[in-house]
Amino acid sequence: MGTRITTSEIFGRRVFAKRAARRGEGFNVGLLLPASGAMGLLGPSAYACAQLGCEMWNDAGGVQGEPVRLTVLDSGESSPDLHPELDRLLAMGELDALVALCNTDVCQRVSRIVDSRVPLMFTPQFEGGGLPSWVHAFGETPDRQLLPALDWMTQRYRTRRWYLLGSDYCWPRRAHAAAVGHLKSAGAQVVGESYVPLGERDFEPVLEHIGRSRADAVLLTLIGSDAVHMCRAFGAAGLSDRVLRLSICVEENALLGMGYANTAGMFASAGYFASVDSDANGAFKERYHARFGARAPALNSQAQSVYEGFVHLQRQTQTPRTGRALRDGSVLDSVRAARPRRSQAEPSRDNPIYLAEAQGMTMRVIQSLAGARG
Repeated sequence: MGTRITTSEIFGRRVFAKRAARRGEGFNVGLLLPASGAMGLLGPSAYACAQLGCEMWNDAGGVQGEPVRLTVLDSGESSPDLHPELDRLLAMGELDALVALCNTDVCQRVSRIVDSRVPLMFTPQFEGGGLPSWVHAFGETPDRQLLPALDWMTQRYRTRRWYLLGSDYCWPRRAHAAAVGHLKSAGAQVVGESYVPLGERDFEPVLEHIGRSRADAVLLTLIGSDAVHMCRAFGAAGLSDRVLRLSICVEENALLGMGYANTAGMFASAGYFASVDSDANGAFKERYHARFGARAPALNSQAQSVYEGFVHLQRQTQTPRTGRALRDGSVLDSVRAARPRRSQAEPSRDNPIYLAEAQGMTMRVIQSLAGARG
């Protein structure tokens, strides 16, 4: 039986002992972002959030006085270079930590390559399990993000006939499994369920099934550009006016891709929307647009989670060195945390979850599904 590796063991002595021989070369973060595949439309906004987090970290003194540097790798599901290049960089000792935005299938493969050699921050929503214990996975999980949103939809709109449509990999399937039992316990009926390959563009057969099912709501777990193409076809088929949609992954960039005519009846739940009205988000957006301008890539939950990955990584790398809580003003501020966090603990499971409705080309928060921060 193998030795169980914990997150705390990967930080502290193990990281800084390895870095002793590389003093003066900076703290090198491997940034796994989608530049291709279904999640590719998130790449620009995610990279901007990573740059902001990295620059703010360096402004606060970096790691042991050395600068934080980024090495970017494409985490798209079909990227041919990710695995060999990641293995090469790790073998050469070129990376001190990883921050990853990708789907969970990719993260599982990445974790096998990394094998606890460096810390891995996995930032987007995920199943709530299925990853090694040493991986820092702190995105939204179905029990907090999906189930309360289903409750709200069934109570507010009396949605009783649900169709489930997702990308064909582990996260949508596990999210749907949670939804099926929850809907049945609420007296609702699942009238159909379909999965399509990543990169699918022909949604006509699925839309015909939805129409025949007489569904009054669709749970949508298609990711990225796949959701964009499906929702365009959904609108063209005339379904937007009579069938509601709830997604736990559609965000502001996808909404822009769908077009104004195809967003009616679209709801989404997430731990972040650009429209969240909080002091923390107001300050974050001010910094973001001051750095990247008024025409910066649209902020969204997936991209902003990358910034949160840097927030958590900074705390993890500094606290073991100092042996005490970090001083106020020396840390990156979380935009999502329900309360300020100054310890090594995993990000809190009481972080806010919001429900938003598409209003034209904007996601407007209409309900807090968990405690919101002021």
